[in-house]
Amino acid sequence: MKIATYNVNGINARLPRLVEWLDEQKPDVVCLQELKGDGDRLPVKAIEEAGYTGVWLGQKGFNGVAILRRGAEPIEHQRGLPGDDADEQSRYIEAEIGDLIVASIYLPNGNPQPGPKFDYKLAWMERLLTRAETLFATERPVVLAGDYNVIPTDNDVHSPAAMADDALTQPESRAAFRRLAAMGWTDAIRARFPSAKIWTYWDYQAGAWQRDAGLRIDHLMLSPVAADRLVDAGVDKEYRGREKASDHTPVWIELAE
Repeated sequence: MKIATYNVNGINARLPRLVEWLDEQKPDVVCLQELKGDGDRLPVKAIEEAGYTGVWLGQKGFNGVAILRRGAEPIEHQRGLPGDDADEQSRYIEAEIGDLIVASIYLPNGNPQPGPKFDYKLAWMERLLTRAETLFATERPVVLAGDYNVIPTDNDVHSPAAMADDALTQPESRAAFRRLAAMGWTDAIRARFPSAKIWTYWDYQAGAWQRDAGLRIDHLMLSPVAADRLVDAGVDKEYRGREKASDHTPVWIELAE
């Protein structure tokens, strides 16, 4: 089973690229982030014509997450991240795919820091850790996939100095991500490529793509049962270079059935 995460940076703006990638790579499950649409602004029909059905949590103009499944319907398992009833941002959804639980995550960016946006990011990460602990305790195969907006180490960024003041590299952000790993979740890309310079995001500014000046912020974290089934993992880098592409590119894993 091939499971991918893809921050599309506006699903309608990137729909041709998304459908193209779905047709060429045929992932079984896709976690999408940053849909920037809701209701009739979500291209559900076009996705169904591409062979996928989904569970959607959209938001007008911002955020938004979804989980797509090829050839069958995903079963919604959790809608929104528990722990703050006042949080109206659409950043988290879970679905059951056979025996798997899959979550699509769009973690807050947190810039500028310090400030309320960074405080919200850290509070959101605490809620995510609580949810991860609950899912971990089920002893089921679980995949927490998405745009974490965290650069885990200096090895995950082209220029640590250039990002030193960014919310994505702050000690508090990295510490929360390490706590997820310490709980027993496996970073699939690092399990496959322990020390390689691998990017999943290239800014639109300053020729970042042309210079290969990227970051690794899109992660698939696996519960122990899921990690035991990990066959392969990778990044579909070339899709970032196509016309009108997202600034992220798809990241994927293959799990044994």
